[in-house]
Amino acid sequence: MTPTPATAALGGWGVEGSLPILAVVFVAGAGTGLLFLVSLVAYRRRRGAQYGLISVAVGALFARSLVGAGTVFGVVPMPVHHFLEHSLDFLIAAVVLYAVYAYAPGSVSDDAASD
Repeated sequence: MTPTPATAALGGWGVEGSLPILAVVFVAGAGTGLLFLVSLVAYRRRRGAQYGLISVAVGALFARSLVGAGTVFGVVPMPVHHFLEHSLDFLIAAVVLYAVYAYAPGSVSDDAASD
């Protein structure tokens, strides 16, 4: 692998094919994959919309690990990686904040249920 100008500035450290980065992505993917399964089980047991939203957010977190692995394996180009990762970050934040706003005590959903 010939270092590009960007990786040459880092002493030849590139992302593609990096075993240490792949190891970190693998551990993160295993952890978030397990959390995603737990969130799906919680949603299946409770059947509440807020549990579904949390599953979506944790699923997006797991997808970030898949994008990272794809980048290390050279399947996902770095510009696409950045676009996807930051889009998933936004999705996670938006879904979690919506779940907190919509299903907190005294929220709009509580007001509608009391009428």
